[in-house]
Amino acid sequence: MSTLRPNQLVIKAGALPPSLMVRHFKPDEWEEFIERSALQWEVNGHKYHQVKRFGGPGDAGRDVEARLTGALTADQWDLFQAKHYKAPLTPGEFFPELAKFFRHLAAGTYPPPRRYFVCSPQNAGPDLHDLIASPAKLKQRFLTDWAAGKTGMKNLVSGLTPGVRAVIDAFDFARIEECLLRDLLAWHAIDHVTHCRIFHIEAERGDDPTMPVLPTEDELIYVEELVAVYSEQGSAARTVEEVMRTAYADHFTDCRVEFYCAEGLKRFSRDLFEHDEFAKLLDMVLKGVRTAVSSPRHSVGLDRLDAAVNRASSLTLTDSALHGRLRGGDLPGTCHHLVNEKKLRWIK
Repeated sequence: MSTLRPNQLVIKAGALPPSLMVRHFKPDEWEEFIERSALQWEVNGHKYHQVKRFGGPGDAGRDVEARLTGALTADQWDLFQAKHYKAPLTPGEFFPELAKFFRHLAAGTYPPPRRYFVCSPQNAGPDLHDLIASPAKLKQRFLTDWAAGKTGMKNLVSGLTPGVRAVIDAFDFARIEECLLRDLLAWHAIDHVTHCRIFHIEAERGDDPTMPVLPTEDELIYVEELVAVYSEQGSAARTVEEVMRTAYADHFTDCRVEFYCAEGLKRFSRDLFEHDEFAKLLDMVLKGVRTAVSSPRHSVGLDRLDAAVNRASSLTLTDSALHGRLRGGDLPGTCHHLVNEKKLRWIK
């Protein structure tokens, strides 16, 4: 038995994977990406109260400020430092930003953050990674190099005043953490629509579910309505097994095939879309076929069924998010789903 091809998100032809695409961002695009990621992240089960991107001149060493509460208070906000380079981040690239942070902390520009997150598209290089992993070593190395004008801080020595040094001595360097790219991407992906748009990701529909030989309980309502339609036409069949021994067997099977085609669309919507796009599509189809079903010209159920299926097949539903992934049996199948949800009937 062959395995069904699953519904999945795929990168459009010619586009780079997100982990590579971020390397080609401009610095401001990288900051915006971090801001959107932070907006989706939950700290202890709650999203930030406010997330704001500063970036550029005058940012006071805080590219993104994320508050846990309404007011900017000590230990109730996180600082995201965005560093975009073509290689993994080094101490020489990070230390000058850290010096700026402590100068502003000493000046009272903002209170101490709960966390100081270092964000770089290729993460921290080995040297910086090891330093961040050992807060005591990071503090000692940072202070020593700043005092000596090393590691990118040659022109910053005068900024290491006694007041700034006191703030550094009192600061817990365990608050400084590396924010890995994979985590940023995972948070960003929570906003499904924006994530797919920015990274050129599209939903790829897999194989529709295999139709079982006999109807399941999930098909009960529309199947009973079909049996009633055949009965109105003179069929003596009252069960599925009996229908399959009549001239209506092929029609019944074809209707079930359409139902399962639409069921594949329903599962595609459920698997890959944030909102219930299939339910929205059903509403569109219902509005489009209702007058065809209620027309006085149709006196029997089979005519109403045919009218609904024909009208549904002719609908142009470009407003639906599923429009680009529709297959031949989908719109006829939605009619059977509408019956199954008791929103349409063939027999009056």
